[in-house]
Amino acid sequence: MYTHLWAKAGSAAVLTVSLCLTATACTNSGDDSSGSGAASGDNSAAAQQVASPSASASGPGCTYQSYGGGAPKLDITDGKTVVGFSQSESTSNPFRATETKSIEAEAKKLGVKLIERNANADVNTQNSQIEDMIAQGAKVLIVAPENSDGLGPALAKAKAKKIPVLTIDRTVTGTACTDYVAFIGSNFYGQAQVAADDLAAATGSSGHVAILTGSPGNNVTTDRTKGFQDQVKAKYPKMKIVASQTGNFAQTDGQKVMEQLLQAHSDINAVYAENDEMALGAIQAIKSAGKTPGKDIKIVSIDGIEQMVQNVASGTAAADIETNPRFGPLAFQALQDFYGTAGVQDKVIIKDGHFTSDNAKQALEQGLVY
Repeated sequence: MYTHLWAKAGSAAVLTVSLCLTATACTNSGDDSSGSGAASGDNSAAAQQVASPSASASGPGCTYQSYGGGAPKLDITDGKTVVGFSQSESTSNPFRATETKSIEAEAKKLGVKLIERNANADVNTQNSQIEDMIAQGAKVLIVAPENSDGLGPALAKAKAKKIPVLTIDRTVTGTACTDYVAFIGSNFYGQAQVAADDLAAATGSSGHVAILTGSPGNNVTTDRTKGFQDQVKAKYPKMKIVASQTGNFAQTDGQKVMEQLLQAHSDINAVYAENDEMALGAIQAIKSAGKTPGKDIKIVSIDGIEQMVQNVASGTAAADIETNPRFGPLAFQALQDFYGTAGVQDKVIIKDGHFTSDNAKQALEQGLVY
């Protein structure tokens, strides 16, 4: 079921389309008063299972006829057309596990012939695996990129063979409807704005903040860093960012970096982690330093994995902004629109949850957390 509404995003009008992912009745989140298109505070069972794609511009979407000079028309549900799925990182990561299961479940539901590869966080491996899937007969690709800049060889190979590439959760370098079909994912800049608001609320707008940034070279890190910095500069003049260092989206790196930052900056009383894995590492470092996370040092993170939401519920962390990994229905709907007449806009922004002390326990009890 689709419903349409117009909302404002900056100065541009944005068409928002809400898609029910379960049989639960759909609810609309309405206009986002922040204009960020980021996480909503509504964590009811219905709202949590609603993905809200939004078109970044009006006009016709990308179709097989307009893509890269034209691509063959396919029926991805005929049981014969091979769709390749390239996962960037290990499914030991809850986000990646949920993302993969969502793609697999929707493919099975639609009767799609799916082949899969996992690059285990190696962009060179991902290039090779994508080329291998092409050799294995894949006619269209869903790719979760390891980083934004490194998939040039694979994209070039796919383009030369007129094989469309749909990207999810991270962008790739290139032009929509020319080098790749579209991007489906979160509003990373908007997530960071919400994180800044949460950390300001937790510290009385006077935090001395350490930022644990993600891996360099991808749009997620860039947007989550800039969104936070811009929001602090615009709204919270008494908040001070005292340190910023990459933890590479990894728990061990996050712990090591946090240990170093605490030694170098004794005034740190707030942490913004650009993903939950680094936040979990930071919590261990804070405890090892003899301080109490949630009391001595406030923590806000992004992802929404179960362990971190439990930390929000217990007061160890102040808030966690979800990055919704349930891409399956949106990805395959986008491909069906691509091969139909509706077309796909260049950015499809998924609805994310927002976990705070007010709703974290309820979200866990209702099974809304991955």
